[in-house]
Amino acid sequence: MGKVSFNYDDRRFPVNNKRGIQSFIERLFGIEKRPLQQLNYIFCSDDNLLHINRSFLKHDFYTDIITFDLSEDKTKTSGEVYISVDRVKDNAKTLKVSFEDEALRVLFHGALHLCGYKDKKKDDITIMRNKEDYYITLYKSIRST
Repeated sequence: MGKVSFNYDDRRFPVNNKRGIQSFIERLFGIEKRPLQQLNYIFCSDDNLLHINRSFLKHDFYTDIITFDLSEDKTKTSGEVYISVDRVKDNAKTLKVSFEDEALRVLFHGALHLCGYKDKKKDDITIMRNKEDYYITLYKSIRST
């Protein structure tokens, strides 16, 4: 079994090539020179992610993703990434992109957080978006070969 797993709370994750995506996320960690021990993605509804946001982060708003770094030390990265499938679908419509592209963006976003990238300051957001775009493009170029 690989180091990246997809788990389902109360929503399925409707994308093709799940194994290919999981393998690519492992590759992303290699490119970023971050040893990966285990990464669990949990797909859920808006309501479940709102509950997590309130309980753990004391934030009272909907979000598409919450990343928890569970690494015991910096030599092995472990984490959990909770993704609201509802929010990803809504964001894809709002941004006029495909569900797959928005799903890839969020998947890679969570992995990039675990690689040390932030997204609170303007400069950090720009770096994060550029990395997301890079990995989406790289994934699609590898998938099509």
